[in-house]
Amino acid sequence: MELGPSKSVVVRRVSSTTNEERPDEVIVEEPLSIRLDGTLVATTMRTPGNDFELAVGFLHAEGMLEGAEIQTVRHCGEATTTASKFNTVSVDTACTAPPPTPRLGSTSSSCGICGTEAIETLTERLVTLPEGPAVDPMLMIDVANRVRDKQELFARTGSVHAAAAFDASGTILLVREDIGRHNAVDKVVGRLAIDEALPTPGELALYVSGRASFEMVQKAWAAGFGTVVSVSAPSALAIDTALAANIELAGFIRDDEINIYSPRG
Repeated sequence: MELGPSKSVVVRRVSSTTNEERPDEVIVEEPLSIRLDGTLVATTMRTPGNDFELAVGFLHAEGMLEGAEIQTVRHCGEATTTASKFNTVSVDTACTAPPPTPRLGSTSSSCGICGTEAIETLTERLVTLPEGPAVDPMLMIDVANRVRDKQELFARTGSVHAAAAFDASGTILLVREDIGRHNAVDKVVGRLAIDEALPTPGELALYVSGRASFEMVQKAWAAGFGTVVSVSAPSALAIDTALAANIELAGFIRDDEINIYSPRG
């Protein structure tokens, strides 16, 4: 059976009036190795679940597929334990994708592939996005509130991030959760890629919990999202990247207020 996203533990809850043991759920964090046409390209720490989407989304964001048609996506592994079996995903394009360049070492659940390549290398294959439908700032806040209501894992564990795809009318198309912000985004992008709904050519928007780093904007750019909304503030590099991509970048949501850091057009 596939690994679950959370597990039950016993904790001691202490307050000014109580000191008692009680059951609790904590998030599971396990390594996932991603293979492309038989080559190990990366190992990342993630929350088990939607692993196929995570693998495909990661490969898409890194430019490793380059339009190649995905033939199969499967769990694999030579280890005999169930946990090991479900900690490797192999994506096969019948070798129509370019020969992959492996990533050295593991990536944490917090920083993705930060620093493995120069920014110029990550973005040189991307072109400025076309104009798309504008998203009302108040609608962005409304979407953020509604995504929180759909964060089932967060409600149970309090320790995961979320990413969501939505359109200009505010319709939430899908929500994914993971201990890593970048993994949650990859799962959203991977689902769209598997459904052959990429690139989005500026028509869809991406919501991310936490801050908007360069990596979040880069992944959104690669997938064609025209708008990125984050709960927290972005970095300066994220803003510069959004401007170069023609992505509307908004964030630092507080009650009924939101900052627009990079308007479109």
